[in-house]
Amino acid sequence: MVVTADILVKLALSIVIGGLLGAEREYRSKSAGFRTLTLICLGATLFTIFSQLVGGPGNPDRIASNIVTGIGFVGAGVIFKGDSSSKVNGITTAAMIWVTAALGVTIGAGYLLIAVIATGMIFLVLFLFTLVEGWIDRYNQIRKYHIVCIFEGETLMRFEELFKTHHLRFKRTRQTKSAENLLTGEWVVQGSEQNHRHVVRELMRDPTVKAMEF
Repeated sequence: MVVTADILVKLALSIVIGGLLGAEREYRSKSAGFRTLTLICLGATLFTIFSQLVGGPGNPDRIASNIVTGIGFVGAGVIFKGDSSSKVNGITTAAMIWVTAALGVTIGAGYLLIAVIATGMIFLVLFLFTLVEGWIDRYNQIRKYHIVCIFEGETLMRFEELFKTHHLRFKRTRQTKSAENLLTGEWVVQGSEQNHRHVVRELMRDPTVKAMEF
């Protein structure tokens, strides 16, 4: 088989695009970085090229159709549960693996301009949407408060009144009392970053609060 200029261009473009996406993940210190995404894009391009060559005009997606299935196992490897019971990390990186493979297939199939345009759109999502997420996070944060204090009548209600005063929505999830006359309360609290900061400042000045996580 003769290696044509068209194949070389596809391979080179897959390395460039995979490297750019990988560099962004590497910059953010994610698990799938520069080399990983470059190899995924290059591999998807090679599979697609050989799928066309082996399958011929009658069945050009003979191998390439299995890339979507195979890349799912790679993406699942970077998803893990965070410290919080409701937080899962690695979803964006897994999506990057998936879309990088899709770009590799696009390049291998010969749609180079579409691949370049899609890459630009991906960077737009990664950078512009990060700013939007930051704005949303400043105005709507969900935190888990864990407060240990000296037991007094209506102590937990006092903290809940503090949440209300600073316009925070809350739900008490747990309360326990120890033999040392200490009362522990846990809440899921939602509101703006500024309001959370005001509450934390008051809690840290409260002499009855013996320990706190937020």
